[in-house]
Amino acid sequence: MSGSKKARAAARLSAVQALYQYDMEGTPEASLLDEFHRHRLGMEIDDEQFTRAEVPFFNDIVKGVIARRDEIDGLLTGKLATGWSLARLDKTMLQILRAGSYELMARADIPTGAAISEYVDVAHAFFNEREAKFVNGVLDAVAKAVR
Repeated sequence: MSGSKKARAAARLSAVQALYQYDMEGTPEASLLDEFHRHRLGMEIDDEQFTRAEVPFFNDIVKGVIARRDEIDGLLTGKLATGWSLARLDKTMLQILRAGSYELMARADIPTGAAISEYVDVAHAFFNEREAKFVNGVLDAVAKAVR
């Protein structure tokens, strides 16, 4: 994986974590971005060096999801199986789907397959194969609706 691909992958993973924090703690957007810029993006935590994230890309995903959250949630709700709601989803899963949906909606510069594949990879960081396949299926349906 090239340096820029790794930086984008790190940005996606960090964006999901930031959106989770925003959702769970209600941290104001400006404070949240500042915290991640200063302490989390590409930093060393417990002697483990994290890949430096592409900061403008991270900012775009976080700000975009927050700004378009109702639109994204409406789109996602229509793609879930009957009987499922966003409220039933694991909170981390919801942020993965929101971030992936935003990228598919707003970032035409990212190929569809690449965006979906990257969020399947993010899902693998938190979940097993079953959930990763779920992310793939939902984001594939979102892509068909928005691209």
